[in-house]
Amino acid sequence: MRDGPVPKHAQLREILRELAGKEILPGAALPSERSLAERFGVSRLTVREAIGQLVTEGLLVRVRGKGTFTARSRVDSSLHLASFTEDIRLMGMVPETELLDRAEAAPPPETAEALKLAPERAAYWLFRQRKADGVPMAVERSWYHPDHAPGLLDQDLTGSLYTLLTRTYGVVLEHGTQTVLADGADSGTARLLGVPPGSAVLVFRRISTARGEPVEDTTSWYRGDLYQVTMQLTTEPPGHNRPSRR
Repeated sequence: MRDGPVPKHAQLREILRELAGKEILPGAALPSERSLAERFGVSRLTVREAIGQLVTEGLLVRVRGKGTFTARSRVDSSLHLASFTEDIRLMGMVPETELLDRAEAAPPPETAEALKLAPERAAYWLFRQRKADGVPMAVERSWYHPDHAPGLLDQDLTGSLYTLLTRTYGVVLEHGTQTVLADGADSGTARLLGVPPGSAVLVFRRISTARGEPVEDTTSWYRGDLYQVTMQLTTEPPGHNRPSRR
């Protein structure tokens, strides 16, 4: 570190940028602030400022109680009707699902309407955490119509639900309507995703059908720092038919 017109925190920022880009693997921990301060002969305040700038840029990620880590590459998914398990395997990563809770209960009115259930009729509810290569990626709360998957809660629910529906019940999900929005993670979601409360998450609500009948109403909260969506766009709005030319 040199005295001069460039502040030491800016010099250190560029040193850490190079370390994060070349020497420290994605998702690996950065040395502690004290260690960095001793190594480069600066104050911990200088280290904290340099790290803070790189966190703002998205190159580093702070995890409360654990330290600072280099950011992982985002999982890039195109919008299509596929399970998390299938998506992650296609990207060359290992999917993992933890079943956090399950129940047979009456869903909220909007879900009952989406699944075409009579008021107060019970459906199957699943609460699951999804991981890729051992890293928490998403939290998922799902409702399933009981007529299409009787006894669903007795099955192994730690894999692909879409594969389970197809193999066990002969239900092939063919169409889905999905809404995507950005939000801040509440404390419970943040804890499961391993991020600070209020961190950016992408929220997906999907209603899926088989043979024209609704089967699934699921909402997923994905880490905004690890997940992104790619969409194919055209100049024509949905449902628009271009007039033929004669």
